[in-house]
Amino acid sequence: MKCGQILKAYAPQPDEDLNDPKIRLAISTCPNDTFAFHALMNRLVDWRGLDFEIRLLDIQQLNDGLFAGSFDVAKASFHAAVLLADSMWVLPSGSALGFGVGPLLLSAQPNQTPVIKVDSVTLCPGTHTTATMLFRLFYGDANVEQELFSDIMPRLKNQTADFGVCIHEGRFTWEENGLSLVEDLGTRWENETDSPLPLGGILASKSLDRDTVTKVQAVIRESIEFSNANPDAALPTMRKNAAEFDDDVLMKHVELYVNDWTVDLGEVGRKALAVLSQEARKCGLATTKHELEIYDE
Repeated sequence: MKCGQILKAYAPQPDEDLNDPKIRLAISTCPNDTFAFHALMNRLVDWRGLDFEIRLLDIQQLNDGLFAGSFDVAKASFHAAVLLADSMWVLPSGSALGFGVGPLLLSAQPNQTPVIKVDSVTLCPGTHTTATMLFRLFYGDANVEQELFSDIMPRLKNQTADFGVCIHEGRFTWEENGLSLVEDLGTRWENETDSPLPLGGILASKSLDRDTVTKVQAVIRESIEFSNANPDAALPTMRKNAAEFDDDVLMKHVELYVNDWTVDLGEVGRKALAVLSQEARKCGLATTKHELEIYDE
């Protein structure tokens, strides 16, 4: 099953005694999220009286849903988070950021230099993804076409595009698909900013009361800590929702994208978000006057 579809809605049984309003929670189907939220989705941690209704979607669908006000809490690209800073908190737990985690600019042709010709087509995984933002930061007004991330490598192989920005499991499988690396956009970001790359995080609506947001944050952190302590337990949930089914690939994905900053952003994570926000404004990719705000419990 590919990302980009609503795979399943998780909801409590009708006889459960829940007092708080329903929390519309949405995450991506990709392994770092299904690993981190495995315990939450399967009620292996205390929901603290909250009523979660959970959807699993492609990252651009998550971004679009947040812009439309469809979710109370959701995973989002940090590019989208910058644009939503007026109305959404960034939760301290659940983020994907780090060194060596960035999107890859790929080509079907070998020995391509990182120079995008005017008439070339580059596939990106969604208008408000951080991958598209990085490509725009580094390559300006190159000709971009948005495509579901899992369809980018097949299109490159079929030579219906010149370049593609690859994310998620494809970072580990591009060579076996016969593609060539043009540039690691994450490495370029690290070299130019001396900062880990913030990819995506969990946003919560500022319309929620603080007690509810505090509970949501606590449940998410406990879910991440559960999977960190029991990594193999999350594999069935990860397999069910991933575009790649090989367990080694899934766990490599987790090892790369789930780290200490996923448990808590900390000072380094907060600084990285500030750098991303500044760079987006400098290049005209964000116009909101509000800075990203990390929710303080």
